[in-house]
Amino acid sequence: MLRRSALSLSRAACSRTGIRLSSLPRLTSELPGLYLATRSAMASSSTDLPRQEPQKSYHTILEQHVRQAQEELERPAGALLLSGLSAGLDLGFGPFLMAVIATLTSTELPHSVSRMLVALAYSAGFIFVVMGRSELFTEQTTSAVLPVLSRRCTLRQLLRLWAIVLTANLVGAALIAAIISQVGPRMAVIEVGAVRDIAARLLSHPWWIMLLSAIAAGWLMGLLAWLVIASRDTVSQIIIVTLTTFVIGIAGFHHSIAGTIEVLMAVFASAGPTLTDFGQFLLWSVLGNALGGTIFVAILKFGHVHAS
Repeated sequence: MLRRSALSLSRAACSRTGIRLSSLPRLTSELPGLYLATRSAMASSSTDLPRQEPQKSYHTILEQHVRQAQEELERPAGALLLSGLSAGLDLGFGPFLMAVIATLTSTELPHSVSRMLVALAYSAGFIFVVMGRSELFTEQTTSAVLPVLSRRCTLRQLLRLWAIVLTANLVGAALIAAIISQVGPRMAVIEVGAVRDIAARLLSHPWWIMLLSAIAAGWLMGLLAWLVIASRDTVSQIIIVTLTTFVIGIAGFHHSIAGTIEVLMAVFASAGPTLTDFGQFLLWSVLGNALGGTIFVAILKFGHVHAS
C-alpha cells in the first residue's frame, strides 16, 4: 500500500514538472558531475575578476589627498579649533612617555639604547593624533596646500586653516605640558633632569640650525601625510607613522608642536629654559615646518603628478 502511494506521488510530481519518471535514475547519476562543473565555473569566474592593485597610482593618491584636504579647508572654524586642541593634547603623551623612559633608563641602559627607546616613545603621540584624525599643523603644511595648487580652494582658506589649527595645537600643547610638568615629578615617574635634557636637545643650537632642522621635520611630516593616504590599511598607516616620526625623534629634528610640549615641560618645571628660549624655538620651527612640508612634498608631489 505504501509503495503504491509513493509511486503515485512520484508520478504526480513528475507530471507537474514535466520530467519523465523513467529519466530520474539518469538525472540522479548526473548530479555529482553537475555539482563539480558548477564549482569549477564559479572558481574560474572568480579568478577572472579584477584584483586590487598592490599600490595606488600617484594620480589616485593625489586625488584622494586633495578631496580629503578640501573637506578640511571647508570645515567650520569651531570644528577646526576643537580638533586642533585635541591634537595638541593627544600629542603630549609622546613627550610624557619620552620623559618617563629617559628617567627609568638613564642609569640602567647604555646611552645609545636609552636614546633609541626615547625616540620610539616619541612616535606614540603621533599615532594617537594621526590615527584619530585630529588636525595637526605639520600635516596641513602639505595636505592643505594641495587643493590650493589644484585651484579648488583659495590661499585665504589655506591661511585661515593654518592660523586656526596652529593656534589650537599650541594651546593644547601648552596645557598638556603644564599638566605633565606638575604631575610627572610628583608621581615620581619623571625626574626634572630628564625634562631638562629633552628640552636642551632642541634649544642648544643657533637659529639657522633650528630652521634647517625644522625644514627636515616638516618634510618628513609631509611624507607621512602623503604615505598615510597611499596606504590601504590601518596596520600600514601605523607603521608609516611610527617609522617617520622615529626618524624625527632620533635625529632631534624640530617639530613645532611636539617641540612646544618638550620645551614648555622644562619651562613649567623650572628646569632652566625660559619663555624667551621657547619663543625663539617656536619662530624657527613653525617657519621651517611650513617650508619643508610645502616645498619638498606638496609642490614636488603635485608637480610631478600634474606634469604626467
